[in-house]
Amino acid sequence: MMILRNIIIAVVLLIGMICLQIFLSKKESKIAGLILPVISFAYSLLILFSAVGDIGQVMGAFFFANLPTAVLLMIYFSCRGKISKDKELEKMTIKDLE
Repeated sequence: MMILRNIIIAVVLLIGMICLQIFLSKKESKIAGLILPVISFAYSLLILFSAVGDIGQVMGAFFFANLPTAVLLMIYFSCRGKISKDKELEKMTIKDLE
């Protein structure tokens, strides 16, 4: 029962983090969407510097610790690309109306 509760909490936190990343990425400020990826990368550096073992294990831990960073950055660039495309379309529409 305890394991199921922990899994549910982890899934809810993951969904919340993804929704927060999408929300921050759609903000006007470009920096807001980079907050979670920077925190995630800093956490992976913490894991890297605290890891003990051979270089393969350390690099493996660093790679897996950076998977959330990669996902958050993909969300960020996807949202920012859509915003950029929408702004370009808006500029073209304004030029057409002139």
